[in-house]
Amino acid sequence: MVKVAIIGATGYTAAETIELLLRHPEAQVTYLTALPEECGAVTSIFPALAGRLDLDVEPIDLHKLTAKADVALCCLPHRASMEYVPKLLDAGLKVVDFSADYRLHDRALYESVYKVEHTDAGNLAQAAFGLPELFRSKIIGATLVANPGCYPTAASLALVPAMREEMIVPEDIVVNAVSGASGAGRKASLAFHFPEMNENYFAYSPGTHRHQPEIDQILNDAVGRACKVLFVPHVAAFDRGIAESIYCRPAKDVTPKQLLELYQSCYKNEPFIRVMSQPPKLKNVTRTNFVDIHPTVVGGKVVIFSAIDNLVKGASGQAIQNMNIICKLPETMGLL
Repeated sequence: MVKVAIIGATGYTAAETIELLLRHPEAQVTYLTALPEECGAVTSIFPALAGRLDLDVEPIDLHKLTAKADVALCCLPHRASMEYVPKLLDAGLKVVDFSADYRLHDRALYESVYKVEHTDAGNLAQAAFGLPELFRSKIIGATLVANPGCYPTAASLALVPAMREEMIVPEDIVVNAVSGASGAGRKASLAFHFPEMNENYFAYSPGTHRHQPEIDQILNDAVGRACKVLFVPHVAAFDRGIAESIYCRPAKDVTPKQLLELYQSCYKNEPFIRVMSQPPKLKNVTRTNFVDIHPTVVGGKVVIFSAIDNLVKGASGQAIQNMNIICKLPETMGLL
């Protein structure tokens, strides 16, 4: 049985992680931590866990953590995460980190994007990027896995097959994405106050969102060619899910049938990727670790649609998928 600690256990991704681990046959939540002002019985923070998990959320104690856990799932925001990850690794734990602190290989790029000094360059250099469908071999045997962002997960898995076969021009890609409001996290914000958010839909950070460099990096690492992506995220008045419509210029003549067969062949052995014959719907991926993808050709453009649950495959489910790999458990365990 893998004993699991959750660091930063009061947010949406932590709640989703707990829900998934409660049905995992070979994992047990043994320790929950948060800032002192956020601590208390987990059932007072997440009442839905009443009768299902009898633990307190406590201030972090490394001695207690080492005694109680084999793996730490670190649900802290960027900047905060890199303060704790080195201590967790030094204590002998395996770590899956949800933040952006270990995702970007280039320290200078991280500091430019996140406007903060990176203080753990050594672990940054050895962290495995946790997108199993593309980088599984690097995750196996890792002690630190950087869990990908939600938008990059949906975009990269949608684009890689067409890019590898040089079917699209890598310098002319537009990723048009929409996320549910949970993507902004649990902390109160005026923009996501109910009267502001209800019956609303808007774009934000077009071309400057922090996930754009991550998308570029994944595609370059997976395909071996530089690309140029224009990433335009939106948020809409639903709780969870990400839908992306990706527009590409063809590099060669290609038919919808050829694209569909390429994706079916590429992902035939990936249990969490479903290649669809029609554009996917968010309701079909909600509360699952699936990625639904539909590639086609429309009006002379290659158009690829993808959908994920931002809290599952975009965060907690993918983290457990990575945990399974580094703990030598079946990759799908607790997720199907």
